[in-house]
Formats: sequence, structure tokens, C-alpha cells
Amino acid sequence: MKKFQVRGGRILKTSISILLTATICELLHWPPVFAVITAIVTIEPTVSDSIRKGVIRFPASAIGSLYAVIFISLFGNSPLTYTLAGTLTIVTCYKLKLHAGLLVATITSVAMVEVIHDHFFISFLIRLGTTTIGLGVSTLVNMLILPPNYQNNIETGIHKLRVKVGEAIAFVFEEIMDDEKEKKNYNSDKQLEEIKPLFYKIEKYVRFQKDESKYHPLLGHDKEAFNTLQDRIQLLRMIHYNLVNLINTPLELTPWSKSEKEHILAVVYQFKENLVDRTYQAEENDRMLKQITEMFWEDNEEITKNNDQFPTNFPPELIILYELITIGELVKRYFNY
Repeated sequence: MKKFQVRGGRILKTSISILLTATICELLHWPPVFAVITAIVTIEPTVSDSIRKGVIRFPASAIGSLYAVIFISLFGNSPLTYTLAGTLTIVTCYKLKLHAGLLVATITSVAMVEVIHDHFFISFLIRLGTTTIGLGVSTLVNMLILPPNYQNNIETGIHKLRVKVGEAIAFVFEEIMDDEKEKKNYNSDKQLEEIKPLFYKIEKYVRFQKDESKYHPLLGHDKEAFNTLQDRIQLLRMIHYNLVNLINTPLELTPWSKSEKEHILAVVYQFKENLVDRTYQAEENDRMLKQITEMFWEDNEEITKNNDQFPTNFPPELIILYELITIGELVKRYFNY
């Protein structure tokens, strides 16, 4: 339903842009087709993108119109005119880095060949006018009618990401704690890699929302909620980073007993459930975090006591416990926002 609403809003704004653009052109007795083409491609995810790309599309369309006028005057309505106008428009826009306007400029250039027969300079000016109308109308419609809001997309993305990261916590520590992992088909690195596209997608929506806030500022509760969402994304990224560190660190067999490993995994499963099922209980989590922290310092003291000099590398048990404590603190911060 949400997806339909997002797409439906975009379709509605495109329809309104087409209607207004065509109406204005009809009132001015200008051919509306080129303005409508421009209006259709100018509806972007954010108002900021509409303006930024509109600044690129205007000179690109002017280039396409100019080539069309030049080659029509030289070769008339011929295959050579279509070829030269289209090709040189593409090459020029590419060289000038007008990539966002390349498509509409090329369509405008080849479409003009069919409709221009005389008064070449006036026709060129009219094309600039229709392009301006298409750009202006679409940008205003995007700004004033159903302005984009991506907070729901961000919240949905964070929910999926939170579940995936929670599951990854358990999967990574199960692999590390299993002394017979060589016999089993663990794919922790692959699972962590599959989470990355979720981060990219959410961060894209965050960028869209930031761009949109330049024209429709978030106020009060909405602004606080957006800031909280950004903080939570960052915390999930930090948990993911710690898990990647663990997977990429060579760790020998851990010296813990079976009961110690079961105790550590109980804490791991607690952190997993916090994120997957949102069953966070501050007192219970603090108690488990305290136990793991005490275990860390006990192991640290035992290691230094049993060595004549301090080890140059961190033992695997300290690395594992340190990363687990860090992840626990990050989970705690996540639910305190």
C-alpha cells in the first residue's frame, strides 16, 4: 500500500505537470509537445534534484534545438538531418558533462526536424520558451503538491536493517565460538556483505530527505524523529563494522570451557533478540553486559599474570569479549534514543 502511495503521488504530480504545461503552451499558441516532454522528465525524487537537473537540462535542450535548426536549414527534412542533429547533441552534451539533460535534449533535437519548416530562428526561441515552461511548471508542482517525505521509507529500511544486523550478531559469534567450524558451512562474511546494500538504500533516502528539508524544513517532533533515525542508522553501521572486524581478524581456538562459551552465547542471543524482536530490557541487558565486562577483566588479568612480559598481540578471547562489550553498548545506545 505504501509503495502504491509513493508511486501514485509521483504519477499524480506528473499528470498535473502535463496538464498545466500543455494548457500554458496552448494559450501562447506554442506547440506543447516539447514542453510536455521536459515536464515529464523533470519530476524528480526531491525538489532540490528538480532544480539542480533543470539547470542542466535547459542548456542541453538549447543545444539540441540549435543543432536541429542548423541542419534543417542546411539539409531540410532528411535522414542526414536526423543523424547529425541527434549525434552531435549527444556528443556535445557528453563533452560538456550535461548528462542529466542528454536524453531530453536528444529527443527534442530529432523531434524538431519533423515540425520545423521555416522561421528557423523564431522556432528556436519558441523551443527555449517551451523548455522553460516545462521545467518551471514541473519544479513548482513538485514543490507545492504532495511534497516528498521519505521518513516512512527510512523507518521501514531501519526495521529491516535492525533485524538483519541482529541475526548477523548471532551468526558471527556462533561461528567464532564453534571449534569445529571448519566442518560446517558458515557464511558470516557473505551475510555481512549482503547487509551493505540495505545501508546504501537507507542512506539514499536520508540524502533525499535532507535535500527536501531545504525547501520543506522539518520542525519540532518531525525534526527530532529524523535526527533519531540518523543516529540509529549510524549505530547499526557501527555494530556491522565491529562484526566485520571480528570476521576479518584471525582467531585461534578459544580456551574457554563449554559452560563459559554457553554463557557468552546467551549474552549474544540476548543482543540478537533486542534487535530482532525489540525486546530490550535495560536492567537485564546491563546485568549481562556487566558479567561480560567482568569476564573480560578477569581474562585480561589472568593473561598478564601467566606471562613474564606483556603480550604484543591481543589474545583472541580478549578481542572477542571486547567486541561483544562494544556491540552491547551500541545496542544499549540504540534503544536509549
